[in-house]
Amino acid sequence: MSQIIYSPHPIPASSLPKIFLSGSIDNGQAVDWQTRLCEACADLDLIFLNPRRPDWDSTWEPVKSNPLFHEQVSWELDGLELADLIVVYITEASKAPITLLELGLHARQDNLVVCCEEGFWRKGNVDIVCERYGIAQVDTFDDLLTFLKSSLSN
Repeated sequence: MSQIIYSPHPIPASSLPKIFLSGSIDNGQAVDWQTRLCEACADLDLIFLNPRRPDWDSTWEPVKSNPLFHEQVSWELDGLELADLIVVYITEASKAPITLLELGLHARQDNLVVCCEEGFWRKGNVDIVCERYGIAQVDTFDDLLTFLKSSLSN
């Protein structure tokens, strides 16, 4: 059975694969694809690292000196570094600046899978980065689920 660790909870030391969920959140305005993915993969033995926290407050000033914001960003950076797999899911309506930053930071690693919906304003950039660095890419959310289930159930 999968576990979900939400920011800012400690990331456990475990032999189970850790999957970081990088992608559209947009201060809680984007569709909650993270919950949908976790529910669809609940039968797999793994740990999801979910930065979409239930207690997020969009009024937090996004500056280094804000301890709550600093905690969030630090947790995300730690989660990305500890992840066995980074799932990047970008919805069509999102601007996704942090997701693009995370993709750029980890593009040279071999542990990413990207799903970028048609219509995303910078999809061409995402496609070219994936092609250049050999990043696994799928076209739809359902394809992402198939990819995860086939690669993680082995």
